[in-house]
Amino acid sequence: MTVTHQPTIFDAAEEPVLGPLAGRVQRTELTARAWVDHLAGWLTGSDHVLDALLRDVPWRAERRTMYDRAVDVPRLLCWYAADAELPHPMLREARDQLNAHYAAELGEQFVTAGLCLYRNGSDSVAWHGDRIGRGAHTDTMVAILSVGSARILQLRPRGGGTGLGFPLGHGDLIVMGGSCQRTWEHAVPKTRRGVGPRVSVQFRPAGVA
Repeated sequence: MTVTHQPTIFDAAEEPVLGPLAGRVQRTELTARAWVDHLAGWLTGSDHVLDALLRDVPWRAERRTMYDRAVDVPRLLCWYAADAELPHPMLREARDQLNAHYAAELGEQFVTAGLCLYRNGSDSVAWHGDRIGRGAHTDTMVAILSVGSARILQLRPRGGGTGLGFPLGHGDLIVMGGSCQRTWEHAVPKTRRGVGPRVSVQFRPAGVA
């Protein structure tokens, strides 16, 4: 697989480094006991991680049935189970830090990692919540670390209402918590802007997908 990636001046550190979470993460309270934590630039030097993920992850394309026909999923995917070796040491360190920071509030560990590759502005994900499994009926968390070109993650209440968006890339972190997966929806829309690849790394507890 070949994906063109132009290094950016926004993340030119020589080596990837994760900053602290305590005192830096900014929480936004939403409706229905949902909330979102955001930290821009948590991982500096993230271009090094992006290059490794583009090269080393066994990306796969999927087709899904929508409206009685099979269509290509507009992004590439890879999923790592709880006991799988993650494809870069910074992902293991990120999961460890997230587990340490959110242990008391989450009450369990982030264990799986789902990776999505948005190759360009034509790749996207439609409105949805992570409601397969326990997220359909239980408060939980999904933590997303993004590397590569920034794309807008949009959120809106289920059933309509005022939404909000976060530009995520270049080592940014977002954590969706509380009832967010079942009372809110999120999406990454297509864009006509000339954007490079972005990899979204989603850390989840067991039984949340």
